[in-house]
Amino acid sequence: MFSFVLFFVFSGGSVFASQIDLRKAVDEVVGTPYEWGGTTTSGFDCSGFILYIFNQYETKLPRTSSAQSKIGTKVEKNDLRPGDLVFFNTNGKGVSHAGIYVGDGKFAHSSSSKGVRISELSETYYAKRYVTARRVVSGENYAEMIKDDHASEDDSQVLGE
Repeated sequence: MFSFVLFFVFSGGSVFASQIDLRKAVDEVVGTPYEWGGTTTSGFDCSGFILYIFNQYETKLPRTSSAQSKIGTKVEKNDLRPGDLVFFNTNGKGVSHAGIYVGDGKFAHSSSSKGVRISELSETYYAKRYVTARRVVSGENYAEMIKDDHASEDDSQVLGE
């Protein structure tokens, strides 16, 4: 069964993305171990996890969290919506960690100590280290990412519906 899933993941990005929403895509890899430089289901670093998820929605992003933090549109913390990227300074030298906002004050990321997981932005560790957020997906790709169970009236205005 696992190889069947991998076949669909790697053989038809847009077909696969249209069948699942962001939270389902994330849930499928929760528990994947951390691997520095990792970009596959055998192991992810934080930016590799983001690339893996966003590739399913035909959204190309830079490889590193620092570079990812410079693209798209800046989003205020209180305006986050599912699919926005959130960035943290975990080493005291600028952006060094990133995740994907999934709603309800939570974000998905690949933690160096626990692998892919969902954490609260309000957790002391992350709240103290939060730097910024960026919106890198809109239009049809965003509609595919969030599907109908996550969309709100505000989102439909952004999408022009």
